[in-house]
Amino acid sequence: MKHEWRKMEKKTYVPKENPEIVEIPEFRFLTIEGEGSPQNKVFAEYITVLYSVSYAIKMNLKKESKPPSRYFDYTVYPLEGIWDITAEAKTTFTGKIDKNDLVFKLMIRQPDFVSDAYFKEMLEQTQKRKPHPFLEQLKFEPITDGKCIQMMHIGSYDDEPRSFKTMEDFAEKENLSRISKEHREIYLSDFRKVAPEKLKTVLRFRVEPK
Repeated sequence: MKHEWRKMEKKTYVPKENPEIVEIPEFRFLTIEGEGSPQNKVFAEYITVLYSVSYAIKMNLKKESKPPSRYFDYTVYPLEGIWDITAEAKTTFTGKIDKNDLVFKLMIRQPDFVSDAYFKEMLEQTQKRKPHPFLEQLKFEPITDGKCIQMMHIGSYDDEPRSFKTMEDFAEKENLSRISKEHREIYLSDFRKVAPEKLKTVLRFRVEPK
């Protein structure tokens, strides 16, 4: 049976529209880093290389005569991003973010049975079949979010501050402090096909006891 993260990992990927406390363990991701506004044309290129290697991994594993132990067929995980602003921007931050000051790490999670060696093999294969200069920037790394507050945000990305305020108020009631302005977004909607007011995005930030 195919592993479908929307159905089998709801706690991680399909939260409710109210804040909740979660403990996110270590997962392994294909990642790529950059900076600047997501409205820049180059931003789409980062996403392209992440998906090209993610699908190479999935499709080639299905063809393996001897797949790795613990292998199962799966739906490719959603695009995620960790967002912050540049160190320089932090020194003059007034509460309103200039999107050109954004720094980000985009990523797509991989199943636990995907090894470092297999990632390198699929990366080399993709470089031959679909060469792209950004492929050289891809990494395969473990990331642990730990204790977080998350919620589902429905609407435009520009309206996210409203949801973050709700999450921060919830943290205050739970006697928790947001560790930093860095946060994670998990994109459940394709912004090219879905109206801004209907976009679904998981918002998450790390917290610690006060």
